[in-house]
Amino acid sequence: MTTPLVGDILDDMTETRSLEPEEWEFWDTWMRAQRLLTKELERGLQRDCDISKPEFSVLVTLWQAAGSEMRVGELSESLDWDKSRVSHQLTRMEKRGFVKRTQYGADGRRAGIGLTAQGRRAAQSAILVHGGNIRRHFLDSLTPEQASVIRAWSEQAVDRLESHRSETAGDGAS
Repeated sequence: MTTPLVGDILDDMTETRSLEPEEWEFWDTWMRAQRLLTKELERGLQRDCDISKPEFSVLVTLWQAAGSEMRVGELSESLDWDKSRVSHQLTRMEKRGFVKRTQYGADGRRAGIGLTAQGRRAAQSAILVHGGNIRRHFLDSLTPEQASVIRAWSEQAVDRLESHRSETAGDGAS
């Protein structure tokens, strides 16, 4: 593999356009709106359900899984979290009575995690409350046309970024 020459890098940089001031302003406003919305939704989960956003993510993922249980590795992949983060989160949630460790698979040798009855109740409640907060703080303020444009753009962004991510992962980059 050859190292790019400084001239090649400079040529690439001249082809890349910098953002105009109004584009930076748009970007800053978009990022601020996302941060404020995320913070308000997380505050609602804590206030209304006494759970954190990471707890909500685990509860909903397990709620949607067959039998409300999955292998810990599958949970990690599904959440796109590293295994140590999942492990620490599950330990905290186990202490709260939301999840329990299980034997998973036909041979029972794989570590699994499942929702307890308390975890299922917490998931159901949080899904309703969080959905209401999403509606109130986001969806209700959009016209159908705005919602359609945001959805289409989001789907394009996900497709483009996931495609790029899988291409770079295939190159050995992460």
